[in-house]
Amino acid sequence: MQTSLKVGLIGAGRLGKMYGQYLAHQVPGVELAAIADCKTEVAKAVAGELGVAKSYARHEDLLDDREVEAVAVVTSTSTHKQVVMDAARSGKAIFCEKPISLTLEDAAEMIELVAAKGLFFQMAFQRRFDPGYLAAKKKLEEGAIGDPVIFISISRDPYAPPIEFCDPKVSGGLIADMGVHDFDAARMYMGEVARVNAIGGTLAYPEMKSVGDIDNAIVDLVFQSGALGAVQLSRNAVYGYDIRGEIWGTKGSIQIGYDRQTPILMFTRDGISHDAVPYFMERFEHAYLAQIRNFAEHVRQGLPPSITGADAVAALRISLAANRSLRERRSVDMVELAERQTA
Repeated sequence: MQTSLKVGLIGAGRLGKMYGQYLAHQVPGVELAAIADCKTEVAKAVAGELGVAKSYARHEDLLDDREVEAVAVVTSTSTHKQVVMDAARSGKAIFCEKPISLTLEDAAEMIELVAAKGLFFQMAFQRRFDPGYLAAKKKLEEGAIGDPVIFISISRDPYAPPIEFCDPKVSGGLIADMGVHDFDAARMYMGEVARVNAIGGTLAYPEMKSVGDIDNAIVDLVFQSGALGAVQLSRNAVYGYDIRGEIWGTKGSIQIGYDRQTPILMFTRDGISHDAVPYFMERFEHAYLAQIRNFAEHVRQGLPPSITGADAVAALRISLAANRSLRERRSVDMVELAERQTA
């Protein structure tokens, strides 16, 4: 009988804790063996809550634990390179949250080391595991709407994250951290991007200017096929978490997503109303779970990763091109960003 895959969780913040709960209780064939977080009290608290015996303040100590066979890296983007490369040197299978890194140079070094070590490395883009996004992909492949000509993607948070997270030096900023999901979905449906043009501003949260980030942006895309796309990003959707998409084809269109969490409508003198999706944990709960289950299953069965480092680099390159477009106030051709270029 195959033994359980012993996984270590690196990063026990909001998203890391969610992955920890899945790994501890809802992923078959997996044992959550250890947790590491630079905040010692957080690592201990989450480990205690999840019934995990080992907790560490340093990811290096978790990686030195010979019992741990694989790791889930759920730390800030600015730390991904160091943590992933340390994990690769320790010989662990690796699951890494998006974006892969802040620069293409760092991403290339990470992928090269993982490949040289012959290790399993899977990136996290949970929309690829969401039933709606998957169904749209199937319909598109079946030719249900003909040839795709326009892709629209909307990502709106109900409120801004902590100001320290918004710092582009930590998370990559709005376009890289948030938009990378939309850019990955764009590639999944429409193929590679040829050119981008971005506009944006700090319009709702003036305090973001202190770290150099924006809170709203629109990124126009031109795909290599000639098809068009538009991505809308916002931190101030005060009504709730709003993630939607649409693919226009020559024979019809597909709409993806929803804005009502509970399937009821209220009819009163004040009008017709319904609730909204609270946040990403509720909207993509099943997708996050399916994603980490997929990682564990592929590691245990010796299958290739479902989402590769190359996929992550492609999405990052679009993000960096969009940031350059915003900064330089011009359209940017993707060929301008060499594989190892930083921005």
